[in-house]
Amino acid sequence: MTARSIRGVAAATMAAALAVTAAACSNPGGAGPGSGGAKDSAVVGIAYEPESLSPLLGYGKDGNSKIFDGLLAFDGDMRLRPALAVALPRVSADGLTYTYRLRKGVTFSDGKPFSAKDVVFTYRTILDKKTNNASKTELDALKDVKAVGDDTVVFTLKYPYAPFAERTVLAIAPQHIAATQDVNSGPFTTRPIGTGPYVLTGWSKGEKISFKANPRYWGGEPKVKKFTMAIIKDDDVRATRLRSGDLDGAILPPNLAKGFTEGDGRRTYSAKTYDYRVVTLPTHNKVAGDTAVRRALDVAVDRRAMVDKILEGAGKPAYGPVPTDSEWFTKGTERAHDLDRAGKILDEAGWKPGPDGIRVRNGVRAEFPLWYLSGDKLRQEHALAYASDAKKAGIDIRTQAGTWEVIEPRMKQDAVLAGGGSPGDPDFDQYLLLKSTLGGDGFNNMAWYDNPAVDKALDEGRRTDDKAARKAAYDTVQRELVKNPGYTFLTHIDHLYVVDDRWTGLSTQVEPHDHGLASGPWWNVEDWTPKK
Repeated sequence: MTARSIRGVAAATMAAALAVTAAACSNPGGAGPGSGGAKDSAVVGIAYEPESLSPLLGYGKDGNSKIFDGLLAFDGDMRLRPALAVALPRVSADGLTYTYRLRKGVTFSDGKPFSAKDVVFTYRTILDKKTNNASKTELDALKDVKAVGDDTVVFTLKYPYAPFAERTVLAIAPQHIAATQDVNSGPFTTRPIGTGPYVLTGWSKGEKISFKANPRYWGGEPKVKKFTMAIIKDDDVRATRLRSGDLDGAILPPNLAKGFTEGDGRRTYSAKTYDYRVVTLPTHNKVAGDTAVRRALDVAVDRRAMVDKILEGAGKPAYGPVPTDSEWFTKGTERAHDLDRAGKILDEAGWKPGPDGIRVRNGVRAEFPLWYLSGDKLRQEHALAYASDAKKAGIDIRTQAGTWEVIEPRMKQDAVLAGGGSPGDPDFDQYLLLKSTLGGDGFNNMAWYDNPAVDKALDEGRRTDDKAARKAAYDTVQRELVKNPGYTFLTHIDHLYVVDDRWTGLSTQVEPHDHGLASGPWWNVEDWTPKK
């Protein structure tokens, strides 16, 4: 998937962060537990880290990168607002030209001026075939970008792409640095320079990412002067370190977040999300790729029980990438838990119960492995519940834990308990998740899903700005997922964060599948103010 896809906003590298690592980095802030109570410092625990900190490779493509800014940004209500641009774009009547006027006097953190040439360089480099950016198809509509002087940028599109302005929250890289080195492996990928509110001071992979306030920031120097993201993959370890005072805040699953109370000097923040948990059913697996097996699993799974027992109510059943409360959700595509129906689907397709209750067809046993990420309790619990439901229908799913380094080479044949989801436009998640030409392209279309009707609808949905036509296209996608799922969507998850109650200005947005890297109450840490 892409950086905002199955692994989230920054196609995550799953570095070890179990108890041994926790001991090795128990002091990420460098000054006692957490930030040592310092009002101008904060240390937060996140689940994963990015592979790169370069916008040219996908970092900051959806905003909130701390080091960088985009032309636009999202506010707390997910409305677009100006950032490096002074206003929202001027759009031509045919929807093919977007003109941005840039903010004057902005500098990168090294003191060099920001200008239109940096914007042009960023977008053209991302679209370059030599650039290893898994999300470049998100800019498929872009035909050309050019600078008009130092303070104006003009984008020309191949076709009217309704959410193009939302794509311009993409972080802007400095041409004077990034253009002088290899885009895929140069030092800029781990030691970037940007125009954002914070400056990177260090990145110890698998341990922490550290920032300091940018005194040159055009929006004013943040009051939180030091900000550290401690990378702790294991949910239990993250909760333990928060409880011990080693962290000032953390993202936690519901069963661990409930162990913290308002009276202990902390506050719990809940965020509605597009974040889903899903089982990939790889087309190349002779069992998981069978349409009847896919359809049976889709109704054998008890989504409501997962929401109630695993999420403790902090979420909702998922029937596709679009949450049921979204205006883009197709009513009537909900699938009820129905074991009898699952059995009938399998019977009609020739999958008959064997002596041990597991179904067999033509000598092939209805079994396949399901991988989940080590240390991720929510994925583990979803995987176990899914396997239990499947076994009741006569399908034997063997759950296994591993790191992404172990899982990724197996994705073509083995199922994965994955995550994804992106707020805003339905194109953002569905295209990368379902387009057949992206099968096997990293973490895009992990199931190698191949459905011509879906491919056609995805193209129609992104190539028009007529809302009714787009709604019809995405309705087609969701109905096709009922006929041939390709994935079993399980739940949409509300994100929970626990943070020390020492600042004002904290809030949450509607969030993507992110694991706390760019979302959470620290999405706007540059606006926090210490309590007096």
